[in-house]
Amino acid sequence: MEPDLTSRILSDPKYQELKTKRTRFGWWLTLAMMLVYYGFILLVAFYKPLLATRLGEGVTTIGMPIGLAVIVFTVVITGIYVRRANSEYDSLTEQIAKRALT
Repeated sequence: MEPDLTSRILSDPKYQELKTKRTRFGWWLTLAMMLVYYGFILLVAFYKPLLATRLGEGVTTIGMPIGLAVIVFTVVITGIYVRRANSEYDSLTEQIAKRALT
């Protein structure tokens, strides 16, 4: 990439906006994931009787659906990020590219 093109992109206010929005949103999603994951780990470490409680007559315990919920949560927040990236971030990226190449 040409040094002039790089400096135009880095100095573009839309690039700064994209970088700020993407970073802030990424940190929020990271925080949410950390809370869910480490919350589950803390339950496993300190409150095993709750997780070992059986649901009905079978072998399924409360810990199984909670563990599944952690996995589903991960997929959901990934989908949220992809949706936002495909709508908001991609349009900002296109604007930056157009402005940089003109």
